[in-house]
Amino acid sequence: MKGYMLLLVSISFEVLGTSMLKLSDGFTNLLPSVILLASIAVSFTLMGFVLKTIPLSIAYSVWAGLGTVATGLIGVFVYGEVLSTLNSIGLIVIVLGVVVMNFGGNTTNQEVTS
Repeated sequence: MKGYMLLLVSISFEVLGTSMLKLSDGFTNLLPSVILLASIAVSFTLMGFVLKTIPLSIAYSVWAGLGTVATGLIGVFVYGEVLSTLNSIGLIVIVLGVVVMNFGGNTTNQEVTS
């Protein structure tokens, strides 16, 4: 369970960093650019620790999937972007994919206890 909590923190930093891309304006605004780079560095560092307990295939699919969904929602609610019906369906499919990867009956998705 600790690995999954750390994974959620890693995802949060990845989403923060990715969200700063828009504000960095092509890395011309200093503060958002620094937040972006620092957040991504923290996210990847945490993923290194996550991979000690969660298999790569599971950890990365959850990281990428939930990060994509969270970033899409930030685009809508923070930056006023509009999602089409197909975009919304795509986000739902991503969430379903993450669920299947975690609960699809694969016995290798158990946290490693070494």
